[in-house]
Formats: sequence, structure tokens, C-alpha cells
Amino acid sequence: MCGIIGILSRQGVASDRVMESLRRLEYRGYDSAGIATLADGKLDRRRAAGKLSNLQSLLNETPIAGSIGIGHTRWATHGAANTKNAHPHVSGSVALVHNGIIENFRRLRTELEAAGHVFETDTDTETIAHLIAARMNGGNDPVAAVKSALTELEGAFALSILFEGHDDLLIGARKGSPLVIGVGDDEMFLGSDALAVAPFTNRVIYLEEGDMCVLSHNAFQIFDAADQEVIRPVALVQSAGATVEKGNYRHFMQKEIFEQPDSTARTISAYVDALEQSIELPGDDNAIDWSEITHLHMVACGTAYYATCVAEYWFEQIAGLPVKTDIASEFRYRQPALPQKGGLALFVSQSGETADTLAALRYCKEAGLKTAAVVNVPTSTIAREVDLVLPTLAGPEIGVASTKAFTAQLCALAATVIAAGKARGTLSRDREIALVKALNGVPRLISESFALDDPIAELARDLSKARDVIYLGRGVHFPIALEGALKLKEISYIHAEGYASGELKHGPIALIDEETPVVFVAPHDDLFDKSLSNLQEVAARRGNVLLISDKEGLEAAGDTPAQMIEVPTCDAFIAPILYSLPVQMLAYHIAVEKGTDVDQPRNLAKSVTVE
Repeated sequence: MCGIIGILSRQGVASDRVMESLRRLEYRGYDSAGIATLADGKLDRRRAAGKLSNLQSLLNETPIAGSIGIGHTRWATHGAANTKNAHPHVSGSVALVHNGIIENFRRLRTELEAAGHVFETDTDTETIAHLIAARMNGGNDPVAAVKSALTELEGAFALSILFEGHDDLLIGARKGSPLVIGVGDDEMFLGSDALAVAPFTNRVIYLEEGDMCVLSHNAFQIFDAADQEVIRPVALVQSAGATVEKGNYRHFMQKEIFEQPDSTARTISAYVDALEQSIELPGDDNAIDWSEITHLHMVACGTAYYATCVAEYWFEQIAGLPVKTDIASEFRYRQPALPQKGGLALFVSQSGETADTLAALRYCKEAGLKTAAVVNVPTSTIAREVDLVLPTLAGPEIGVASTKAFTAQLCALAATVIAAGKARGTLSRDREIALVKALNGVPRLISESFALDDPIAELARDLSKARDVIYLGRGVHFPIALEGALKLKEISYIHAEGYASGELKHGPIALIDEETPVVFVAPHDDLFDKSLSNLQEVAARRGNVLLISDKEGLEAAGDTPAQMIEVPTCDAFIAPILYSLPVQMLAYHIAVEKGTDVDQPRNLAKSVTVE
């Protein structure tokens, strides 16, 4: 979602430093950007719709002075994506940037307008600026005014606030959206994540839910939700200074696809005892006793949800554990009946800040369930609130469409399944060794799969002309079909749908014609004969079939498919991980053929930290 940076310094040009940070935050998705600075006690502001290049052009034409500043990349929620609604927002002596949604802003705006405040935008954020300004007009100093205003806000927010006439003050606050303090030498920073402050410091403080911070050049105070001053630890983020670059790749998404041998290897190594050929879950060994778990609920959003759908098959077939998977936004509102004893809720989130997933986590904790989370950011809110963290070591993922984070999630879940099966007595030692061996082979097989890149690029030339694409899969590969369809929709804007191939005759077969390509994810496994029957049903109706399978599967299919992609032969257990590669590459190359913005597709954000 929206990116935030705040800089309180006596050195450097704030606009240059803010822009440097905002460029690092482009991966979050945005449709406008802006900056406000404080020079000689006076506020100045520049804003632009569209890409950061538009804001940079404006700054080149009309530079903005000062070494103190705040900046923002906005993903529109309330109000159109235009310059008028771009952040920062100003009221009187107050300028601020905001990530989140203020749910009661209409009531607050009506009250403020009745008191004489004039609004210039359609946003919920402007209400916060006016609310703070009103408290200051009533005689409060900036700190007291912010504290008072925060008590009236309902919803989610991360805020960075400047005040005209106050050259040694920057205030931040968070509720439901992440915010970090960057501690420098005679300077302080606020950011929506550690990457935002990375160019300036590797000392980071992660604010907790409900925290407010008051920063000066060389000091900080943090107040919790009860307005008590608290101490939060300073973390050294070793990779903070690393620059995120595409290198020789055309897009970040392409780079991240090709990073998957490393990202899966790092993740697997966090779980596998190579010497013993066994799995050791990271963290507290006593956090979860899998032998006592009777029901597992897995909750996630988007691509992470499809990872849980794959793991549902694994947990039930290998660990003998009943599983229910849920989309987080539906889970929290259907008020699910949860087991009072023996229940475990497992959450999957790349950022660890996904709003709906976090809300579902808190719902389960209130119900008394044990909790675990597969996350890529060990310092994230979700990671801090669960009983057991199951890390993925994918590294920063810049492309909005998830690739290496997804396969890392599958690797972490696969390792967890093996550990659960061992603890529950459903997995023999010989089978455990075999599964661990298969999991260890994932990075090598992914590397071998890169030989498919050029053939897939060739196939993409024709497929990019399609208006609709159908993805089919059976069993554990049904979620991979769903993920393939999602990837294509996200970055190429071609309408695509994923179906369980056994459901073909229950409706979707009506969509089959010569103009609609059908992508079949079907390794030669125990269900292949069923899949082959479905494939032949499609071909009989002149459907243009692209079969993704292994050598044995392609040979069995003969000349029925119009096109084929041969995936390296692998153990059925890890096949969903490996088959993620060709559907990612297919979506990528189709998007390139169509000329879309692969890394920052329209209307999408990397981390959805508001509903």
C-alpha cells in the first residue's frame, strides 16, 4: 500500500533524500506522490499524479528547500487518483502523510466543516490534518493536539506529521498499519518499512500497535496506546543499506523468478537438518505440539491463500490432520465456529502486515487458538503476535505479482507438514527421509526449469492475443491452476479463470472454443489418467490446449495438446512448487508481449495493509 518517509535532519536536501526513499517504495504500488518540506520554519509542498517521474519533473522545475521533509506514494482509496488528492495534506500549520483508512472521516469532516474548516480534497486523510489543526487552534501544542486527535480516529493509520514553526519536531503514529523509526546521527526518520529508511540508517525501531512517537533531531519518545511512555528496542537491520536493483533483468519480476533457486534454498535450509535428513521447525520447540492438534485452520489472502490450498492437501494426506482453508477477508466476517480445544490457526503473509490476515489472527487468538504464521518479514506485526513463526527467506520482493515469495511459502509449508506428520505418527522414518530428500532437490529442479524460459516466451506471442484463458488442474495442482490464472490477470490484464478439471463438465466446458486457450497443469501422477480424459474433452471441442507436464505425461498425451511445456520429472510431493515456475514465466512473457507495466500493474499494491 502507500509508502511513507519522514526526515528530520540538519543536513542534505530533504527533497532529494525523500525522493530516494520513495523510489525504494515504488514496489508497494501507487498512483500519485508528493512531498512537503520545512525550510526556515515554513511549509512548502509539491504533488503530482502518476509516477514518481512526474513529481521529479515538478521538483526540477520548481525546487523545494529545506532539510526536513515528509513524502508519500499514494494508492487511491477515498478520492480519485489525481494531484488534488495526493499527499501530503495540509491544514493551517499541519502537514501529514497517511497510510490506511479512516472509517469515521465523514462524521468528523461534517463536524469540522460546521466549525468553519474548508476542505480541498475528497480524501479521508485531510480530515486528520484538520482535526489536529483544530486542536492546536484550541490552544494545544502539537504533541497534545495529535494525542487528542488520535483518540477520535476510527480505522487504520500510519502517520508522519510536520508542523510549521517547529524545526525540531516530527510526530508519527500507527494503528493497523506499520511504521518504523530510523535512528541516525543527529537526525531521525519515519518510514512505512525498514526499506524506506534504508538509505540513511540501519538502526530501526518497529513501533507497536497503538504507538505514537515524538522525534527530535537527536532524541525520541514513544507512547503506547494507553499514553504511557515506553521503550522499544533498536534493531540492526543488516541488509538495510542494500540497494534494490534489477541488475541485468528487464523487470524485477523476471529477476525474482530467476532468484528462486536461492530463495527456496535459503528457506529450506532453515528447516532441514541435512545431516539427520529430518525437519526441525525454527523457533520455540514447545510452541506447538502437533500431536495435540485436532483441527487446523489456514488463513491468507491472494497468492498466499493458494499456498494454503496446496498445503491443505499436504496436511491431510501426509499428516492426517483435518484442515479448513479460508480467505482472510471472508473468515473474519463469517464468524467461524472455532474448536475450544486442539485448534491451531496458521496464517500466511509475505509482508506480515496484511490487514485482513492480521484481523483474522486476532480473532483466533481471542478464541483461544494456538497460532502460527508463515511470513517473510520476521519483525512484522503478524510475526510478533503469533505463537510460532515459520519464516520464509525469500528476501525483498519488489514486483507486485508474487513469485519467489510464493514458492518460499510452499517450501516452508512443506517442511512444516513433514514435521507435523512425524509428530503425529503418520509418517514413517523412511518416508520422512524421502520427503526431505525431495524437498532438498527443489532448488536444483527450479534451476533446470529455467531452460523453459525461451520456449515459453515463444508460446507467449500467440497466447498474448487471447481475450480469455482457462487454467485447469486436479488435486494439489488445482491451486496452481488458480495461481496461474491470478498471475495472468494481475500483470497482463487478460481475463483468466482457474478451475478444478473434474468440474469441467459441470459448467466451464461451455466456455471452450477455438479462441480460448486452455492451460492444463497435469504432471504424470496418480490422477493423470483423469486429467488426460479432461484434456481430451477439451480437445474434442477444438480447444487450444497447452499441457504443462513431465516427460511421461507428455508422451501419454500424444498429439492431443496443441502445445506442450516439459517440466523436469520430480517427486509428486514437491511438484506444486516446481509447476509454479512455468505458470509464472508464462504470465510474465505474455505481459511483456502486451507491453503492460509488469512490476507495477494497474490498481494493485504489493502489501494490502488496509481493507
